[in-house]
Amino acid sequence: MTASCSSRKAPPYRSESPFSSRCFVGILLVALLLLLPISSDACGEPPRYESMRLQGVPKPSYSPGDSIQYECRPGYQPKRPSLPTTAVCQHDNMWSLLQEACTRKQCPNLGDPPNGQVHYPNGSILFGSEAHYVCNVGYFLIGPSILYCDISGSTVDWSDNPPVCEKILCKPPEKILNGKYTNSHKDIFEYSEVVTYSCDASNGTDQYSLVGESKLVCIGNDKWSSDPPQCKVVKCVYPHVENGMMVSGHGPKFYYKATVVYRCNEGFKLNGSNTIVCSANSTWDPEIPTCIKESTTPSTQPPISSASVSTPPSSQPPISSASVSTPPSSQPPISSVSDSKPTHPTTTLGSSHPGYPSPSDEPPPKDAESLGAGIIVGIVIGALFGVVVVVCSIRFCFHKKKKRLQ
Repeated sequence: MTASCSSRKAPPYRSESPFSSRCFVGILLVALLLLLPISSDACGEPPRYESMRLQGVPKPSYSPGDSIQYECRPGYQPKRPSLPTTAVCQHDNMWSLLQEACTRKQCPNLGDPPNGQVHYPNGSILFGSEAHYVCNVGYFLIGPSILYCDISGSTVDWSDNPPVCEKILCKPPEKILNGKYTNSHKDIFEYSEVVTYSCDASNGTDQYSLVGESKLVCIGNDKWSSDPPQCKVVKCVYPHVENGMMVSGHGPKFYYKATVVYRCNEGFKLNGSNTIVCSANSTWDPEIPTCIKESTTPSTQPPISSASVSTPPSSQPPISSASVSTPPSSQPPISSVSDSKPTHPTTTLGSSHPGYPSPSDEPPPKDAESLGAGIIVGIVIGALFGVVVVVCSIRFCFHKKKKRLQ
């Protein structure tokens, strides 16, 4: 028996995929970028201040030793004594700290106007402040009531000219037909001056009634407290109420604002208001009431009495207790005391019966409790598996690269 040996063929050489090495290098670079802190040898953006701004155009970056200069913003001026306005980029990449070196400019002082006052809500007249004007009683303001201390060129000034306070005057009120008012000869009425209207005598049988406010007051510049009244005949009809009587307000005629109070006769009740007033349009307000007879009709259903309730006679002859007999029973009599068994109504066991848990009191299934723990364990195992896969991939790349070099 002869044995033949055949030479083994080497497995074909597989060229290493460039993707694996590049992938490995990319992973390392990303890890370094994420883990290593970013360092810079430059200061950040120059700090900002309320009263100062950066002088000139800011640079994209500042190296240690660079300096910047600040100047006062519009509406501000340097403090006295002066404070530093230069900041330096230090070796720790931080800017040197500065204090506010500028202060607000001041607007011109405003005095109280004649017959008025000026108030400063901010308590000062510095840049950004306000001045509020009010006039004394009997005077009104002409001009803006609020001024603002604002920028004006290279300095600051008030936003407008101060207002003035003028005396309140009213022109004569309107004249009315069939009436007049006091001091009608005057051309000008001062603040809080009062005029009173009255009606003329009527030429007919009915007098005039003054409808509206009889006194008008000058409360503003050419402004009266209300419109002028009217003088006209206002007469309401005689308010007769059948089966009733007037308690007050009797009279032959009923003019504007005449008031009548009613009461019904015995056996009648009032339908409506017991008090009515003659209104400006010659009608009663509210309407004239009526007296209606009180209802005394008995009920259609007679009262049910226990003595009057009767039952129809039965067609069967009455059964006498003496003649009724029962056949003897073969079963012994059942005693209602000693031999009877108590009966219980059928009830549903629930929360109303202690000792029996209701459906809502049953504990949740154990599967629901173990569900949360299972999810947590699964997450932990998955995370560990991912870490192992990443480590093995890195070691495999190292080993493969080392073998190729040998």
